[in-house]
Order: sequence, then C-alpha cells, then structure tokens
Amino acid sequence: MVVKVGIAKLGNIASGVMAELLLDERADREDMESFMATSGTKMQTEDIERVVSNMKAWGPDFCIVVSPNGILPGPTSAREDLAKAGIPVVVITDDITSKKDKFDELKASNFGYIIMKADSMIGARREFLDPVEMADFNGNLIKVLALTGAFTKLQVALDEVIDQVKAGKKGADLVLPKIVMTADKAVDGEFVNPYSLAKARAAYEIAQGVAAVTVKGCFMTKEWEKYIPIITSAHEMMRHAALLCEEARELEKAGDSVLRKPHKKDGVLVSKTKLISKPE
Repeated sequence: MVVKVGIAKLGNIASGVMAELLLDERADREDMESFMATSGTKMQTEDIERVVSNMKAWGPDFCIVVSPNGILPGPTSAREDLAKAGIPVVVITDDITSKKDKFDELKASNFGYIIMKADSMIGARREFLDPVEMADFNGNLIKVLALTGAFTKLQVALDEVIDQVKAGKKGADLVLPKIVMTADKAVDGEFVNPYSLAKARAAYEIAQGVAAVTVKGCFMTKEWEKYIPIITSAHEMMRHAALLCEEARELEKAGDSVLRKPHKKDGVLVSKTKLISKPE
C-alpha cells in the first residue's frame, strides 16, 4: 500500500521547509508519496483556500498543516475544512502554548499537533532583514532543529501515522501525535556523550528564547534605533545556538557515536552509530 501524505504549508516556519523531506530523505521510499501545496510567504484567506482546495482534490490519507501561529483564523480554518472533508490533520507550528485558551481547544480536539517550541520567529524589520539575513537565520534554525533531535522526533511521530495507514487504519481511527517539543523531548536518546547532550539542550533553550526577543523587537518597540539592536541580538542568539549544535555533533563524531536512522525503501527505520557499519 502507498500512503498519500499531504503537506499544506501556510506561510513559513523552519519546520515547514523540511516537513516532507524528513520522511523520504533519499526520495526512494516505495510505501508513501507526498504532495505539498503552499500559500507562499503570506497567509491571506484566498491563498489558504486555494491550498485547501488543491489538497482536497489530491485526497491524502492524512494531511500535515504547517504554519506559524497555528491558532490564527487562517490555519484554523484550513484544518477544519480538511477535517470536514474527512482528511485527518496533524498541525505543526511554533510555540503557541502561552495562548492557553486556544491551545486548550487544540488539545481537546481530534487534530494531532507537534508544537516546535524552538521554531522561533525571525527578526522581521526592514532595516535589518534582507533576503540573505532571512536565509541565514533559517539555516541556523534548521541546524538547531536537526542536530538537537527535534526533527527526528517529528519525523518518527509522522512515520507512526504512516504505519497506521499501512496497517489499514483510516480517518477517525488514526491515533495522531500530540507533542510539545521541549528541549528535554528533543534531545532524549540522541546523544552518547553527556557534554553533547548538554550543548544540544542549551542550543534548543537558546533558540526557544529567540522568540521573546524578536517579539519585543518587532511588536513592542517603536523606535528604530532601539529595535534594530534587539532583533540583531536575537539573530546572534540563533547563530550561537547553531554553533553549539555543531560542537555537540563534533563530540559525537569524535566518539564514533553519531546516531543515524535512515528509512529503507519499504519505510522501515533502521539505525546505526558506528560510521563504518551497516544500519540494522
């Protein structure tokens, strides 16, 4: 059986850049196929409606709706419209846990969710953010999410949904993930060297803290002379978080203990730690 996985990408967070790639890293899986529909950089009503329409027409076994601030009206309407069409939905978004009422509604719903707490907002001020700075920030953030283990946990959770579909479950019978990706959750089981784990954990905590700084610089500070250094400091935080992740991985390399978990063609996950070895 070939499982159809839809990805509705509304606006951009770093997790959305990699969502379908994490499930088929060598583009050779024979048990699944994916389709992405995107609203581009914006999340206007008409753009989101077009994404939902395309996704319904493709008819996935389940759909991932990935967006910043997943409790906004646009992402909310997208998942609700897909659910009305009988398509199970997993929401992937940045940290919305502080918006307690809305988050409680999501928790109580039939939607799955993966809250990536470190997938922090960028410093979106014109005096600072040009295309190169945007790409550099997202590159650093992707490195943090990848090397701390956050992407691995996300990928495994989605693989578990795929496995359920392969086993014959569908619709409301699917058990969807409900995960808040904290630092402890991300690094769990990923490292042998305790210093590697500590560095990766520190990186995740720093990346998670970037959001508070960018919100201050983008929404709470009016004077440009003041908000430019604020958002610049947020990007410096993300750069150093990425450097900590590199240090953590280099320590694991030195001990020949980097954990690798590739997919086989049939979707089964295998693993290894020794570089010169075959995954089993």
